[in-house]
Amino acid sequence: MFLIVGLGNPGKEYDNTRHNIGFEVVDNIAKEYNIEINRQKFKGVYGEGFIANNKVILLKPSTYMNLSGESIREVANFYKISNEEILVIYDDISLDIGKLRIREKGSAGGHNGIKSIISNLGTDIFPRIKVGVGQPNVNLVNYVLGKFSKEEKSVLTESISAVTQSVKVVISEDVKSAMNKFNGFKPNTSI
Repeated sequence: MFLIVGLGNPGKEYDNTRHNIGFEVVDNIAKEYNIEINRQKFKGVYGEGFIANNKVILLKPSTYMNLSGESIREVANFYKISNEEILVIYDDISLDIGKLRIREKGSAGGHNGIKSIISNLGTDIFPRIKVGVGQPNVNLVNYVLGKFSKEEKSVLTESISAVTQSVKVVISEDVKSAMNKFNGFKPNTSI
């Protein structure tokens, strides 16, 4: 069983912000595979379904970004999911808008959601998909909590679709196959 987690902040005021790209991707995966994310437990909202004949849980933590690891730890403990089967999708300011990077493990790189997950799981070994949101030209907090422009949204539509495809590859094959196919993905549309 895979736990697929999109990182973000709960609340309408955070919709369409750079920091919530993980939520957007999980919503797209839910739509693609007909999975309803409507159950509240484990400090998050989640749903269960199947991708490539494998059972999955889609999770959006309700803890706010800095405490995301608490929600993930609760689900992983309850369902006895190993770290290698926890796939985390989140924003990365060091990547150009829409560019993807898949990793099997790694440091938090300054991302507070990932810091919380590493702290709660006691390891940095869990697969992750980073979605580039571009370099800030203003205060970092204002930038990641800022909304995407229309142009950025059109670029990200392509990237969200690519992430959704890469999740299927991770589940049906493995992380390395997804890395080979999708690392360095750049949308055709550029800003």
